[in-house]
Amino acid sequence: MNISPSRKKPRVIWQAVFSVIVFIFMYLPILVLAFYSFNQSPYSATWQGFTLDWYRKLFTDDRILSALTNSLIVAFCATAISSVLGTLMAVGLARYQFFGKNLYRGISYLPLIIPDIAIAVATLVFLAAFAIPLSLWTIVAAHVVFCLAYVGLVVGARLTNLDPHLEEAALDLGATPVQAFIQVLLPQLMPGILAGCMLAFILSLDDFLIASFTAGSGSNTLPMEIFSRIRTGVKPDINALSVILILVSAIAALVAELIRASGEKK
Repeated sequence: MNISPSRKKPRVIWQAVFSVIVFIFMYLPILVLAFYSFNQSPYSATWQGFTLDWYRKLFTDDRILSALTNSLIVAFCATAISSVLGTLMAVGLARYQFFGKNLYRGISYLPLIIPDIAIAVATLVFLAAFAIPLSLWTIVAAHVVFCLAYVGLVVGARLTNLDPHLEEAALDLGATPVQAFIQVLLPQLMPGILAGCMLAFILSLDDFLIASFTAGSGSNTLPMEIFSRIRTGVKPDINALSVILILVSAIAALVAELIRASGEKK
């Protein structure tokens, strides 16, 4: 059934209006946050002029720099471990048959749907049961749990678009299974691995709930430091820090999507 152009036009207009309303609802709070991060007043309630001082002060704040260092260490370590284990998990689930495969697949991706608070409590109980002292490395271990699932999901999606006969051809030509994996399969998986790593890095960097349950004394991450400061009110320096985190997360998500899209084209 063809719809006449005269009927299509009002529908397109309403769709455009609805899209604009949705984007305003989603991004207006971020724009307000960014606006007040340039406020000269130490309080966000009143506007007293434009300044970049709050951004400059972030790079001289020892507590912020220490928390940022901890967050980067956790994110890089969790991402590195998850990239290896997640890739091997995705390949194993896609290429091999073994007893309990479906059960293992379901358990592997449970962190995607389990609430963060449940993962945090479960990890804390596990660490307490084995008398493992809380530290920066317990945060890394906890972050690997959910980062692993995200990397495995992205790499698994990439695997579904690959031709499995390429590995068989490499084996027929005399390559060992390890050589076929490293020289044939791994280069094709690299866009998916990189996209999964970018996603895992951002999720780890932004996590507050799990880190707050598994952090030891003096192991504050950046989200934990932000939360501790907003208890006395939101100040422009926190607004500035939040804007930087939003920009970093948006850029990383964009890069991950571009890597994934370029990989699919190939």
